[in-house]
Amino acid sequence: MDSDWPGAGDDYPVILVKLRIANLEMHVVHSCNLACESCSHYANQGHKGIISLDEADRWMRLWSYRIAPKTFSLLGGEPTIHPELAEMVLLARRHWPEAKLRLVTNGFFLHRHLRLPQILARDRDAQMCLSVHHDSPEYRARVAPILELVKGWERDPGVRVVYYRSFANWTRRYRGHGAAMEPFADGEPRQSWEKCPARICRQLHEGKIWKCGPLAYLPMQDAKHHLSQQWAPYLSYQPLEAGCSDAELLEFLAREEESYCGMCPANPEKFELPLPMAGRRAELAVESV
Repeated sequence: MDSDWPGAGDDYPVILVKLRIANLEMHVVHSCNLACESCSHYANQGHKGIISLDEADRWMRLWSYRIAPKTFSLLGGEPTIHPELAEMVLLARRHWPEAKLRLVTNGFFLHRHLRLPQILARDRDAQMCLSVHHDSPEYRARVAPILELVKGWERDPGVRVVYYRSFANWTRRYRGHGAAMEPFADGEPRQSWEKCPARICRQLHEGKIWKCGPLAYLPMQDAKHHLSQQWAPYLSYQPLEAGCSDAELLEFLAREEESYCGMCPANPEKFELPLPMAGRRAELAVESV
C-alpha cells in the first residue's frame, strides 16, 4: 500500500461479503463560502465546523467493513474549506478501496490544496465534481481563475473532472429561511420521494447513516435557529446506528418513501437561483470553522 495513505498496514475485520449500496455521502465541513437559497444541506444558513480526520476515521471505520458503496462522496458545505482535504481523500480511499470516490466542490479554495491534484490523478476511480452555482457575468468572472486552475489539473497531472451546472435545475427544498423556515408538508410522501433528487443520497453523519441530507442536518439547523413545531415530526427521525443487526440494515436500505419525506415538496418548484455571493462571506466561512 502507498506509504502516503494514513494507517497503511492497519488490521481490519475480515468480512467475506459486504452489502453493496449505490451511494454514500459525508460532510467534511458544514460551512460554505456561498449562500445558495434553499440549499438542501442548509449550508446557506451560517453553520460552522469541520470534521477532523480522527472523527471521520471513526465514522468510516464503523461502516466500511459492512457496506460497499458504489460511490462515496466528500462534500459539505464547501469541502475545500477543510485544511486537510487531501488527507481526507486518502482516508476515504483507505476505507472504501473499490468505490468510485467523488469530491464535490465549488472550487473557490482549491488553490490551497497543493497535494490534492496528484492524489486525485493517481486514483483511477477518483473524480472531482466542480459545481457551478450561477450563470451571471459576475459569477463567471469570479470562477474564471478557478476554471483555469482546474483545466490545468485536467491536463497535468490528469485529474478527472465533471462540470455540473447546479443552478440549472435548482428547486426549493423548504419555505423561508432560518427560524422562519417551514416544511412543505404536502401530505404526499410517496410523490415527494419519487421526485426527490436526493433519494439515494444517504449520509454518513455522527457515525450513523441517515436517509438523506435534509434529515441528517436538520437537527443542526434546529439547534441554531430554533425551528417551529411544524418541524417536530421530522426532527423525530432516527438514523441507523452502527450497532444495528444485518436485518435492520437491510430493512433500512430497502425503505423508499417514509412520513419524513413529507417535509420536502411533492411538486418541486423550479426557480432562478439568486447570485449566491454576499460580501466577505467567503472569508468569513473560512474564519468561522
